[in-house]
Amino acid sequence: MKVGLMGFGRTGRAVSSVLLNSEGTCLQWVMRRSSVLQHRSVAEFLGIASDDPGLIYSTAEFSVGELLDRHPVDVIVDFSSEEGLDYYADEAAKRGIAVVSAISYYPDRQLQRLRRIAVKTRVLHSPNITLGVNFLIIAAKILQNIAPEADIEIVEEHFSSKLEVSGTAKIIARELSKPESAIKTIRAGGIVGVHEILFGFPHQTVRLKHESIAREAFGNGVLFGIDNLAGKPNGFYTMGELLIPYFKLRDTDADKERISPWWQFWAKRDNRTEPRVLAG
Repeated sequence: MKVGLMGFGRTGRAVSSVLLNSEGTCLQWVMRRSSVLQHRSVAEFLGIASDDPGLIYSTAEFSVGELLDRHPVDVIVDFSSEEGLDYYADEAAKRGIAVVSAISYYPDRQLQRLRRIAVKTRVLHSPNITLGVNFLIIAAKILQNIAPEADIEIVEEHFSSKLEVSGTAKIIARELSKPESAIKTIRAGGIVGVHEILFGFPHQTVRLKHESIAREAFGNGVLFGIDNLAGKPNGFYTMGELLIPYFKLRDTDADKERISPWWQFWAKRDNRTEPRVLAG
């Protein structure tokens, strides 16, 4: 799967490293607004041994049409900004290139634009594309359905210089029909990101907690999204919609043969011999 990446900040670089190490993807290029690092090899810059072409370009150098003519891709992954769509959206739709957007916030104008291009191609938008956070939200909604009277508290922790309330915490609050004012925030040191949902029952509590240890977690989610968009009809998808089919508990011979390519990558990296089967 040939991939183009928009954005090369701290998260973009972490995602690049995951794409370069994945056998299922080939990083064709990285596009950024700045001309700093222009024409550098991403693999060389990150110190990763890879045969992927992966050169860094500036939006001022090529129109998106010229870029895609020279370096075609199957999917564009966006970790840039809300304006990134202005560069590639129309051309991606025209060419049927899938889009995986992890932009944390879009104004209504850009969100509607994403939905419009989804008529002609496959679009995944997830403000937080980590598998753990999206699992957390689905699990919390299921528990809320089981016990709607339970007290619910949402707590988010981040590095000390982060001033605003976490966008992911706001999404959690919205999904659970809680006001944003109910979110508790903690700022300390260099915490990458922690989100916790506490359910208070009589005589017991349930805590659902996700902690980001490194930004490569976003790359995990990108691989899952790319893998699970494959074969889907054109349309607008969320991570929740891609994850829901996995919320089935069964153990059949067919399931045992269905090993996630995402798991294959991480099992190989960690030298694990027993593959994990995803039932569904």
